[in-house]
Parts: sequence; structure tokens; C-alpha cells
Amino acid sequence: MAQSLSKLFVHIIFHVKNNTIKISKENRAELYAYIGAIIKDNDSIPIIINGVEDHVHILCIMSMNIALAKLVEEIKRHSSRWIKTKGSNYSKFAWQGGYVGFSVSFSVYDKTKQCIENQEEHHLKLTFRDEYLLFFKRVWN
Repeated sequence: MAQSLSKLFVHIIFHVKNNTIKISKENRAELYAYIGAIIKDNDSIPIIINGVEDHVHILCIMSMNIALAKLVEEIKRHSSRWIKTKGSNYSKFAWQGGYVGFSVSFSVYDKTKQCIENQEEHHLKLTFRDEYLLFFKRVWN
């Protein structure tokens, strides 16, 4: 085959490092748009980005020319620098070192997208920790 083709859907999740620093509702839409631009700058396609005050969910199509670790590194590095410009309350803002990255099959694409769209409602019932453990149970079972 003379050409390479790839369409890899990835669900990425990462958390704020310091639990005392929260992402305000007023800054979230702009943050998500900024993250979307970072994803595009890395030749990938953002589908949906959403979250709550302490973590972010991203569903995107990854470029075949970048590793997942590099894409997440770029997103976290640039977005944490950007949010620090949004006020003194973000002066010590940082993302945790780790992240979760799951491939998303066509069979769960719609469910994954819906889960990300409804993050605020979702987290009225489920803590981040419980959500995280639920993801692992689904993936490893």
C-alpha cells in the first residue's frame, strides 16, 4: 500500500494538580476552545472537549504523526500557560503529571461523546475518583 490511513478516536482525561485551584465556569468554554486549537495545531481533530472545575475530557481524532503522550504533553503545557493569564487565582495552576487515554471504537463513540457532553450533570451523581475507577473497570473487564 503506497499510502497510510488512520482514524483513531481517543478519549483523553486529565486532572488539575492542586485541588484548591478550580477552573471557573466563566473560563471553561474559552479553555476548551484553546485546547481545541492546540489539538488542531498538532494535526489532530477535536470532536468534543468538556469537563468540570477539576478535570477535562477530550474526544479527538489523533493524527498518525504524533504519539499520544506528545499530544497530551502539548495540550497540558500550552493550556496551563494560557490559563495563568486569566487571573491571579490561576498563578499556581498546573495539570497533574498523569493522564488517561483510551481508544474509542465506533460501537461506543456516541456513548463516549454523550458522556463528555453531559459532564456537569454526570458529576452531580459521580465523583471524579468514582468515574475514573468505572473507566478502568470497563476497560480491563
